[in-house]
Amino acid sequence: MYLDIAKKLCNEFGNDKIILLTREGKLGLGSAYVFGLKQARGDFVILMDADLSHHPKHIPEMIALQDKNNYDIVTGTRYSLGGGVSGWDFKRKLISRGANFLAQFLLEPGVSDLTGSFRLYRKNVLKDLMEMMFRAKKMGFSVGEVPIEFVDRFYGESKLGGQEIVEYLFGLFRLFTFVN
Repeated sequence: MYLDIAKKLCNEFGNDKIILLTREGKLGLGSAYVFGLKQARGDFVILMDADLSHHPKHIPEMIALQDKNNYDIVTGTRYSLGGGVSGWDFKRKLISRGANFLAQFLLEPGVSDLTGSFRLYRKNVLKDLMEMMFRAKKMGFSVGEVPIEFVDRFYGESKLGGQEIVEYLFGLFRLFTFVN
């Protein structure tokens, strides 16, 4: 389904603007980012969910904000005026808000949405980052935010479960203890 949408976007905008990269099997999100970064040809890279939970309509606004302020990173935020989440139940919203609140309290990252992943990066900055937002601010990179509305996926299931929550808390503790 998502592959069909991506192919239509490539046909509409041209292969010089949108490059469709596919990999066999499920190899994990982190390895997908690394794979895509190695293939990227421009000075900027945009990371977004392929299931269109992140709407591409926000990309021009992200580019404009980067261009205007010369940000190293522009991140989509669900948690500022104009942003939001659609399709999540109360429990999922509570977990996301709680995770962001805890990170704000412990790390003071300077951005409102640490658990989101819709971002525009300078390619050279992304290569240096691969605890991104927190490390970016600690390293002195400038970060801008664009309000987005996150729409829960129509197909498939979220990978958010107990193990992911424990891993997040452990990672947050590690950042607070060793990097902060």
